[in-house]
Amino acid sequence: MNKNLLYRSIPKVDVLLEDENIQKMIERYSRETVMEAIHIEMDKLRGFIARAEDEDKAKAQIEMLPSHIELTVSAIHMPNMRMVVNGTGTILHTNLGRAPISAEHMKRVLPLVSGYSNLEYNLEAGKRGERYSHFEKLLCKLTGAEAAMAVNNNASSVLLILSSLAKGGEVIVSRGELIEIGGKFRIPDVMEQSGAALVEVGTTNKTHYDDYENAITEETKALLKVHTSNYRIVGFTDSVGIDALIPLAREHDIPVVEDLGSGVLIDLAKYGLTHEPTVQESIVKGADVVCFSGDKLLGGPQAGIIIGKKKYIDMMKKNQLTRALRIDKFTAAALELVLQEYLSEEKAVKNIPVLRMLSEPREEVHKRAKTLLRILRNRKLPAKMEIKPCESQIGGGSLPLERIPSMAVTIRPEKISVNELEERMRLLPVPIIPRTVNDEILLDVRTISERDVKVIADQLDELDVLNEISLIEQ
Repeated sequence: MNKNLLYRSIPKVDVLLEDENIQKMIERYSRETVMEAIHIEMDKLRGFIARAEDEDKAKAQIEMLPSHIELTVSAIHMPNMRMVVNGTGTILHTNLGRAPISAEHMKRVLPLVSGYSNLEYNLEAGKRGERYSHFEKLLCKLTGAEAAMAVNNNASSVLLILSSLAKGGEVIVSRGELIEIGGKFRIPDVMEQSGAALVEVGTTNKTHYDDYENAITEETKALLKVHTSNYRIVGFTDSVGIDALIPLAREHDIPVVEDLGSGVLIDLAKYGLTHEPTVQESIVKGADVVCFSGDKLLGGPQAGIIIGKKKYIDMMKKNQLTRALRIDKFTAAALELVLQEYLSEEKAVKNIPVLRMLSEPREEVHKRAKTLLRILRNRKLPAKMEIKPCESQIGGGSLPLERIPSMAVTIRPEKISVNELEERMRLLPVPIIPRTVNDEILLDVRTISERDVKVIADQLDELDVLNEISLIEQ
């Protein structure tokens, strides 16, 4: 192999600049960006030739230089945050953005966030309004609460509630409910930031009514219940429910606060899942303040939703911390649209992606899997592909033990390793995030939409992801 000859066969820069496709890139982007991409890819190509042991492979890389340049130019201008295909089967995947917002909702939100809106303007009164007004009545109607508001996430909800109701005082909570959420954020640490002192009662697995009763002092400002939505303690256990704590709290004139974590407005047991306590149940039982996430089982944007007695909600609205934790116009608009769907449970299950994925029968998932498999096989890709049963999970700290029967398309590449294929799929223009099980790629179709099916097929085919030499290799 004559490497000097290979080096000399690399097109010169002025020749590349005359290429029709490269000229179009210059017009679309800039000469500076294209020149940067040319230098990057030529350096990579020289490095490949230096390491190459197969002349044909080196020549193939030289022929692909214009294509590589085009990909690099696109990559330079591609936002770091982008759409991905979720093939993991984890519906509320925290790393992939949790609850997806439907295209229809986004279409309706677009004019509200791309221009001006009445975010904090009362159109009837012609003066400053409240950003919670757009969804507060809805939340009250759906949950039975007296008042409602929202902040930027549920950890903020807990922070604001305790800062407003218990700053400088004590809050009683069971040891079995001192949860940790993602990123090592813990209930005790959030409480400390709020200015409230934590009083732990009971043990990890058992907490009794007497534990709460004996812990109440003149400094007690609230009783806190935390729903352990992201884990389960099983076996020799006991806990005290909201309904049992309400009389005790009333006797001492202190509020009962419940952090539901995920928060759900419909009974998931209707759809074959484990019953998860609903927000409405907490209100009916007498909780004074309830908080939960917007982007988990609710299926909306990231938010910490707070509902409860008006006197307590008003205290939070007046707290200076509220401004630092407030939601933006996108969240307010999207949250209202998602909540409107809950006026009809049938429409909510149909139109909210999270609920649709949770409730979709395995048979329907199987149909979509067969469509994906047929399209992939028609492309005659170098891989063994088939449909296999699998299990999806909810994720996002919701119903951690729950597994949902699902179907997956598996891919076992013929020319490259499974690890190589998984990496290449992550580096695609629209990244595909799969699971790797038993030395094969698994795409759980429960979290793959009809739109995603074509995206997967086109990318695996057009970019030669399954071949030894691939456009995305460079």
